[in-house]
Amino acid sequence: MKDERETKEKLLASAEHEFMEKGYQGASLRNICKNAGVTTGALYFFFKDKDDIFVSLVAPVLGSIRTMMEAHMQQELQEVKGELQEGQDDFSDDVYASRRIIHELYQNYDRVQLLLTKSQGSSLAGCIDEFVAFTEKNYRMLADAQAKVCGVSAPDDYTIHWMAHMQIDAFVHLLTHEPDEEKAVAHLGDILKYLLAGWYALFQKDE
Repeated sequence: MKDERETKEKLLASAEHEFMEKGYQGASLRNICKNAGVTTGALYFFFKDKDDIFVSLVAPVLGSIRTMMEAHMQQELQEVKGELQEGQDDFSDDVYASRRIIHELYQNYDRVQLLLTKSQGSSLAGCIDEFVAFTEKNYRMLADAQAKVCGVSAPDDYTIHWMAHMQIDAFVHLLTHEPDEEKAVAHLGDILKYLLAGWYALFQKDE
């Protein structure tokens, strides 16, 4: 069991280097095996194909981020349906959740870069669009609940879709332009103020 675990770890480490250097499409299974010091047969003992290796590298962090997002969005929805304070401007929950997500992403920085910049041709090439769709679905429910509490019309689908893109694109831009987690967190503070102020402005009654 120990030997199998070590062999799999060698293959994953070699694959990560190969994908980072050449991207998914240019990566070679032969090179992955050669640099790991194992046979092609050993690779197929652990993985079905090149895509399976790529997914094995990046899927865990994707699952972790999705779980964090789901928990935060569910909490937000419950809070809105329960009691929305007049003039609410406490963004502490959003800041905390976003910092947790940022930390998880930066803890897995290299593998996140694989996903964002090297995944073309893999089954995960469209994962950002999937996160936008997931965010949009939750924003739709949250916006409908908040509009009902505030006694205003809910934003239309176009606006919700655009805001979901803005949310996800903000994280993608940080990860592809700022390699330092501490600086990314500092930028995140202003980004969240901008996004959340716009969100709450949508539910103010016209005077």
